[in-house]
Amino acid sequence: MRTVRIFTDGACRGNPGPGGWAAILQWVQEAASDSVLAERTLRGSQANTTNNRMELMAAIEGLGALRRRSAVDLTTDS
Repeated sequence: MRTVRIFTDGACRGNPGPGGWAAILQWVQEAASDSVLAERTLRGSQANTTNNRMELMAAIEGLGALRRRSAVDLTTDS
């Protein structure tokens, strides 16, 4: 089974205020491998949001982008 690493972050200016999120997905053969088979970047924004909402949205959208059954290693700073 392939492993997908997902790195996420989200932030906003003010709380609430304009914010954004991003997720980087990396497909690797094994979790401990440094060899990345493929990579995809996702991002989005909202005009009036909170920091916590953007942090969670990054993780939700990253997981939602998966189309195959995979082992997932999710890294977030929240």
